Amino acid sequence: MSQEDNITNILVCGIGGQGVMTATEILAEAAISQGHDVKKTEVAGMAQRGGVVTSHLRFGPKVLSPQIAPGTVQVLLGFEGAEALRWAHYLRPDGIALVNNAKLVPPVVELGLFEYPADPIGAIRAAGHHVVAFDALTIARELGEIRLGNTVMLGAIADHLPFPPDVLLDCVVKRFARKGEAVVELNRRAFAAGRAAVTSGVCA
Repeated sequence: MSQEDNITNILVCGIGGQGVMTATEILAEAAISQGHDVKKTEVAGMAQRGGVVTSHLRFGPKVLSPQIAPGTVQVLLGFEGAEALRWAHYLRPDGIALVNNAKLVPPVVELGLFEYPADPIGAIRAAGHHVVAFDALTIARELGEIRLGNTVMLGAIADHLPFPPDVLLDCVVKRFARKGEAVVELNRRAFAAGRAAVTSGVCA
């Protein structure tokens, strides 16, 4: 087994304002808490809110570079469908895409610079990838706070990591602890809802 076989590659992508970078930070904190060497990098396509954002996260016994090579991602966490499609070629043949299917059109589409794909989830599946799609936006709204979408997405990936889901949940709780018990409880519920959306097969 090579050193690369012991490394977990996660690619997180979405639109600015969705919490892509925060989610990656929390995932990194969880991996560090388990003794992993962690490397991550973020790329914001446009500075303003609504621009394209991607984060590469790699962890394992020893990680030399934060950059993920195409075809090596175990989990693609897509906060937005079109962005997930754009990065789907980074998935390994046995990888999985966990995708929020709520349509969030970026400014580059509204400006007419790019055309939004008709069925991004279907296109990822047509390329031969395993996809679980769910509406994180609706889940967050039902919990009464649209900003919980970030935690819903973390719940979705919790069962696809090489450590127990509670490790990730603990990091989520620590992140929001200073905001009080009510906020912590909302995030616990959002995390659980994200896990349930994936494990119960609630998908498009």
